[in-house]
Amino acid sequence: MDTTRRRTNIEKPNAAGRSSEQASGTPSTTAAVPAGEHQHQPKPISKSLLILIALIIGIAFLSFRTRRSGHEHNIVSPFHGVNRDTLDFTADSKKQDAIVAAFKHAWNAYRRDAWGYDDYHPIKRKGENLSSSGGIGYTIVDALDTLHIMGLHDDFAEAREWVANELSFDRDDKYNAFEVTIRVLGGLLSAYHLSQDEIFLEKATDLGERLLAIFNTNSGIPLSFVNLAKREGLPDSDNNGLSSTAEAATLQLEFKYLAHLTDDLTYWKAAEKVMDVIRNAGGMTGLVPIFMRPEQGVFMTSEIRFGSRGDSYYEYLLKQYLQTNRAEPIYREMYDNAMGLMQRDLVKRTPANGVLYVAELHPQYNRETKSMDWKLYPKQDHLVCFLGGSLLLGVTEGKGPFPPEWETLTASQQRDWMTGEDIIKTCVATYNTATGLSPEIVHFKTSEDKDADSVDWYIKGSDPSNPDVLSFDARYILRPETVESLFLAWRQTGDQKYRDQGWKIFEAIEKYTKVEDGGYTSILNVNSTHTPREDKMETFFLVCRPAKCASLQYANPAQSETLKYLYLLFSDSSVLPLDQYVFNTEAHPLPVFQP
Repeated sequence: MDTTRRRTNIEKPNAAGRSSEQASGTPSTTAAVPAGEHQHQPKPISKSLLILIALIIGIAFLSFRTRRSGHEHNIVSPFHGVNRDTLDFTADSKKQDAIVAAFKHAWNAYRRDAWGYDDYHPIKRKGENLSSSGGIGYTIVDALDTLHIMGLHDDFAEAREWVANELSFDRDDKYNAFEVTIRVLGGLLSAYHLSQDEIFLEKATDLGERLLAIFNTNSGIPLSFVNLAKREGLPDSDNNGLSSTAEAATLQLEFKYLAHLTDDLTYWKAAEKVMDVIRNAGGMTGLVPIFMRPEQGVFMTSEIRFGSRGDSYYEYLLKQYLQTNRAEPIYREMYDNAMGLMQRDLVKRTPANGVLYVAELHPQYNRETKSMDWKLYPKQDHLVCFLGGSLLLGVTEGKGPFPPEWETLTASQQRDWMTGEDIIKTCVATYNTATGLSPEIVHFKTSEDKDADSVDWYIKGSDPSNPDVLSFDARYILRPETVESLFLAWRQTGDQKYRDQGWKIFEAIEKYTKVEDGGYTSILNVNSTHTPREDKMETFFLVCRPAKCASLQYANPAQSETLKYLYLLFSDSSVLPLDQYVFNTEAHPLPVFQP
């Protein structure tokens, strides 16, 4: 099977697959009669035939109207037989208590050994900052809203005192601006909303002012790094100065909410300018490459994917629309266009059991045609697992009834819902390993593979017969995306299977990543019950060498995301309702507001 797509751009599909005539609303109904041709008088048409013709025309007209409105119902409802009156959206307090205990096991160890440090090593029982100039609150600030949501009021008060008296952003070092925004700025804004304590808004404003420096480019596309003390934006030297599309377009929720709270439009304009540039560069068409040139404001030919450097761009398209109470429909349109192309170009199934996955497109230069080909890669990061829940949220927009009334959904909404459910099913299936935990990356079999009729997916570089062979793809670093989608799926359906699946994942986390003396670690091989551990609690560092710099790529997901989403999975649905909150990409809840 040739998986290479030969085209110079990723084109936008016709609306609902209609022809150009249907899309214009002016289907051709006339045919020319050749001049001079002898014409016979038509025979009288019987009354019964006229009635039949009228019925056929009427049915065709109704069908045409249905296709144009998008209400073409070809998918059987997944809720057939569901009794809405028996659905239980209340809390499961016993399981919540177990998850709170897990959080306290991690938090108390950090508090004992590494209080105030950015990172914690639970095996060595020591803390470490990202910079020699001091910490910036990665762990404490990232956990503030989790402490508040779980009702750990004494711990929240202690953390609040540290923020008030110890937290400083006057750090002369190089930090990843995206990570600082989603974790620290997002954490402070969420803590302020939940507690209404002005100290959090004061610190958020200080940080926001320092981060504005990254937008000082010719185009407005932000640079990847920032020196917080010097208030200076810095390019990503590891990627030739390019900016990640996801990083550039995953600052908007935080900056817009900060603008709303402070009445300072500087933050709003900076974030909105980024989206203007992306739209003008081709973002309206749907799928976009993962890199941009920040000075020119154009896309760099690079991979198209829903994994790393692409994921949260698509996540925030929908959430920007929801955050401002649907006041910015342009983001809904951009999201819908992207989902339409994803469905057409990237959604694939395995030959063996029809397992659905979202593939990647990689550019390859074709010397014969002197143009760029797009090659399809059957690879899916764990990061992509956010998409299942996001697609469901895109259908309901957080509003009931739950589950949605299937007959009221358009054909594209039904399609997105079913794809969302299938992505969640696939992501849960990747937890069927020796440890019950999912690898970082999986590859899927295509018809070209010799065992495609019996195997759906595999871990590249891993040897099932020899668990001592380590593969980068086989790691589990306590990622939150699958449990995030399980939370969103349960909130929007009330289906107990999503809670059962989440609980099974939690039990595996407890069994294979928990450190007896306190904390949790990543593991290096999900297919080995005796896997080596990585002495980093829910943290994956990206440290720049040899130049003096520091950044955190994946910070504290088990504390600030994974355990939070698990807790909310077993909470009453009235806690942080989906029609009143959006969660930033680090799981910090921010309220819906009217701009």
